[in-house]
Amino acid sequence: MSLLLFSIAAALLLYVFIYYTLFRGAKCTSQTQLRGKTAIVTGANTGIGKATALGLAKRGARVILACRSKERAEAAVLDIRRESGNNQVLFMPLDLSRLQSVRDFVETFLKTEPRLDFLINNAGVVSPGRTHEGFGMEFGVNHLGHFLLTLLLLDRLKQCAPSRIVTVASRAHLMGDIDFALLDSTKDLVRGERNLTTDLKAYSHSKLCNVLFTRELANQLEGSNVSCFSLHPGVIKTEIGRNLSRWFEILITPIAALFFLDAEGGAQTTLHCVLQEGLEPLSGRYFSDCAVAQVSAKARDDALAKKLWEVSERLSGVTAPPTE
Repeated sequence: MSLLLFSIAAALLLYVFIYYTLFRGAKCTSQTQLRGKTAIVTGANTGIGKATALGLAKRGARVILACRSKERAEAAVLDIRRESGNNQVLFMPLDLSRLQSVRDFVETFLKTEPRLDFLINNAGVVSPGRTHEGFGMEFGVNHLGHFLLTLLLLDRLKQCAPSRIVTVASRAHLMGDIDFALLDSTKDLVRGERNLTTDLKAYSHSKLCNVLFTRELANQLEGSNVSCFSLHPGVIKTEIGRNLSRWFEILITPIAALFFLDAEGGAQTTLHCVLQEGLEPLSGRYFSDCAVAQVSAKARDDALAKKLWEVSERLSGVTAPPTE
């Protein structure tokens, strides 16, 4: 019996050691206050997005929750208002899988909101299926919808500079690739029938798009006093895989409970990129654990980033306004 208790205690100590040394992420330490500032957070009705919106609201920002689900977003608004004591939190409908919804959101925002200081491109999916325009869901939502949203809001961000654009990518970009011929022919980043393997591949490819987009965006914005960053939030317990198979959910749930960060932990690097003073010279860089991190060789390829930008302009039907 004593051996059993010793084994259990040893296992618990090992778990605590592994969790706190390998899996627990860094914490944003900035004390910056945001009264008078406005932020948009996509996918802010749950998970990392909701935790990010809460962190910004606690610092006094006016926060726009840009979400597809009206019911869930309005519930999140009430939660964030109650916990932060900030009533300047509201919902605006945005469905990143429909490019017209992105345009409608921007039109409404520009008519009703006089400023924009922070755009947080947080929403992400791992899902089979197609967007309204026929793109693979990961490419269409994770990259192309955010690409269009960002470009349509650039003028307002420039007017309110210094301002920041923060895009939640992932370490999964290390396994990413972009086959432009495949994208042209199928409107997707993977070929063949969708399954768990191809869904995760498409997600990795879309996260490479996020990092490359941020890299080229920094080049496009040079001299504008608008800075941009991409990031890995950590391995997080979120609902991002809710559209995957039931077997995957059963497999991952106990692992997530033991080792994955919660949403608050996952929001820390996003908050760091929004709040930390002095990051402007690092515009275009990729962060992890609240610090600059290395990216894959493909994610450092300026020619690849430029080509993705040009293809994304064509596919979304938008051209970036000139840098002032």
